[in-house]
Amino acid sequence: MKSVILLFYILLSGLSIPYLQAQSLTEFNKIPLKQHVYAQLPIGSIKARGWLLKQLEQQRDGATGMAEELYPEKDNLGKNTDWLGGDGNGWERVPYYVKGLVALAYTLDDPKLKAKAQKYIDWTLNNQQANGLFGPPKMNDWWPRMPMMYALQSYYEATNDKRFIPFLSKYFKYELDHLDANPLSEWAKARAGDNMEIAIWLYNKTGEKDLLKLVEKLKQQAYPWIDIYTNNEFYFFGDDFQPKHMVNVAQALKFPVVYAQLQDRPVNLQAFSKGITHIMHDHGQPEGLGSGTEFLAGTSSMQGVETCTVVEWMQSLETAAKVIHDVKIGDQLEKVAFNALPAQFSRDFRNHSYYTLPNQVQSIHGEHGFNQDYSTGIVSSPYSGFGCCRYNMHMGWPYYVKNSVVATPDKGLAIITYGPMEIETVVAKDEKVKIAEETNYPFGEQIRLKLELATPVSFPLILRIPAWSVKPSIKLNGIILKGVKAGEMFTISRKWGNKDELELNFPMEVTTNKQVNNSVSVERGPIVYALEIKAINRVTKTHAVTGFTDYEIHPQSAWNYGLMTDKNGLSNASLLRSNMPDNPFIAADAPLKIKVLAKKIPSWGLDYNKMAALDVPFGPIASTEKPEEIILVPYGSENIRLSCFPMIGEPKMVNNTLVENFDHGMANNWVFYGGGWFWKDGQMNASSNPGSGGYGINGSKYVANGTDFKDFIYQADLKINTTGDAGLMFRVAKPAIGPDAYQGYYVGLDQLNGTIVFGKANGQKWTVISAEKYPVEMNKIYTLKITAKGTKFDVFINGSAKPLLSASDNQYHSGSIGLRTYKALASFDSVKINTF
Repeated sequence: MKSVILLFYILLSGLSIPYLQAQSLTEFNKIPLKQHVYAQLPIGSIKARGWLLKQLEQQRDGATGMAEELYPEKDNLGKNTDWLGGDGNGWERVPYYVKGLVALAYTLDDPKLKAKAQKYIDWTLNNQQANGLFGPPKMNDWWPRMPMMYALQSYYEATNDKRFIPFLSKYFKYELDHLDANPLSEWAKARAGDNMEIAIWLYNKTGEKDLLKLVEKLKQQAYPWIDIYTNNEFYFFGDDFQPKHMVNVAQALKFPVVYAQLQDRPVNLQAFSKGITHIMHDHGQPEGLGSGTEFLAGTSSMQGVETCTVVEWMQSLETAAKVIHDVKIGDQLEKVAFNALPAQFSRDFRNHSYYTLPNQVQSIHGEHGFNQDYSTGIVSSPYSGFGCCRYNMHMGWPYYVKNSVVATPDKGLAIITYGPMEIETVVAKDEKVKIAEETNYPFGEQIRLKLELATPVSFPLILRIPAWSVKPSIKLNGIILKGVKAGEMFTISRKWGNKDELELNFPMEVTTNKQVNNSVSVERGPIVYALEIKAINRVTKTHAVTGFTDYEIHPQSAWNYGLMTDKNGLSNASLLRSNMPDNPFIAADAPLKIKVLAKKIPSWGLDYNKMAALDVPFGPIASTEKPEEIILVPYGSENIRLSCFPMIGEPKMVNNTLVENFDHGMANNWVFYGGGWFWKDGQMNASSNPGSGGYGINGSKYVANGTDFKDFIYQADLKINTTGDAGLMFRVAKPAIGPDAYQGYYVGLDQLNGTIVFGKANGQKWTVISAEKYPVEMNKIYTLKITAKGTKFDVFINGSAKPLLSASDNQYHSGSIGLRTYKALASFDSVKINTF
């Protein structure tokens, strides 16, 4: 019997010895840094299981494992890249890739992936310059070194390679000594939070005070992200696109909480949550983050999300969860990970889409009019869109795994996010513990945590209880624990024994969440559901690497549905359950689908370019079509989808009077199309878009889609800040991206030509109805007033007694109102409309 016990003890004590040795390297914040901050476990401490492991294995066998074959050029991942001593120009591409590669290799404990990573690691560590600078000698840019430091950090945690700490210390000394002469600029200025995070990590290893000086200097040279997030200032920087570039915005979300560790002030911590609130109000999408193509792009369902944004947003949330112990952060992280992340990839992780839209009913070549437009931007390909995402995307799932469970300063563990995993680490006084997390979550509601310990050990275990959970419960060894509440972190402090077991139950309900144009998304727990669309893939290009192709995705079934609801919401919804597959992100095999009642909306079709669905119509919307049962599947299980649904019902438009002074920010139920719009000083402003390529930037519209006016007096104050024209839209329908992509009328002041212009658009055709000479000065406020009665229109400026322009037209009889600019920056205020 004693021999059996001894053998059992040896087996337990020998669990994953290399990783447990590395775990002893974990350091918490040293004084004067903020205390009570969690710390990440060394990579490899957490292993994926079940469906989560399948995602990592697909990466290994797909785009991550084959990246060097897919991108063999010397300026990419070729053997002559400058990150291996060659004459290429790998810039950010190699560090991006190695950051995800190292994380995947050591999470999977995969020898081949480790070998792929090792050559980059060794070259970087062995070729540091005498002054401390590392990386390609000719690369005069702080930014690409930042993602490479993350890669090296993960490698060190997994291997305890003795070269790294002296290497990093020497580099940071160089950086501190040279930042004044060579300050942060462009991408480095936008992404300094990454640099700051690694510097704090090193300070906790070495205690070197100059590292805190470095953090402060980086903060001072970076964009003022704390102010930007606090005050919604993304578009306040004129021609500088960095602060409105959504990847930067997502990446810098960590900036306030990283700096809050050095300056523990409420304003620093609050900037993070305020920033998310602003982004989601003005640009939010149903999958849990803000749109960006590539600039912040509003709430329209015609706008999309870039793959880089998804993985950077996730990492920022992962960092924030260690500093701010708020359930909402884990809830947001899971929503992005379980919806936005898989949606960006093909089902086998061989392809990605540079942009993904919430209502992406087809995936074909062509232009959308985005601020940064690419003909392959929504096509499934290893080469979709711009090159950054094909290198940066690899960290998404591995970083989710490595940050799901963190160490607490009181020698315990906190579970931030859930999924099938296995955790091996140390707690208390370096006592070894193994926790098996058995679950089909988020497709199932139950999670079992099974502990293995050599001897009983006391430590706290902190569990996130999702805010969406309905009557959550926890059982410890079959006994229900008291005090479990949705939206709180639940701490169990006790002496744990071998074979202790926790059963977490997080009941989920089908709910709806309001989206653009009063549409709704359908959610169950952390999963967003989208219409199951029958589709066909048409290969457009076959690549040299076997098994990799480009393909368009075309719908083979109707998609233009509105949901039928009643006073109780989706009371007609029913759940369709099936067995848990290896990969739940394949629509046909989804373990849980939802059946709901819907009606087709025949008037809702593709946009004027036949590229994308028109923006979801404002609801409720009437339909005389027959009710149908439609099937909803997880958002991330398809590459074409409909997730913003209009509601079927009696239309409820504002049609009598409307006053909008923009006193508190961007107005509810107003949507912008093309370019960018932002609120500042009680005004709405059309943004600057230099360097952008999409046709949509030439004419930007801000439309109150929930209005329907026929005969009226409509006025607003406007100021034109550059050459071009700006004015008021009315009787508008079907707005889309592009200068003339709408149906309706427009009256504008043309500063360049000194005229008042009255015209109409029909799709992409613009017709001038009438024009009159009028001297328009820049930076001067004009009150523009329009009276419309039947087919007759009069235009007044600054209270003129007589109309300065009169005209007639009988094409459009009623519709929405809005603001519009054409190749101009302009500001608008004091919008008022009254019907006759």
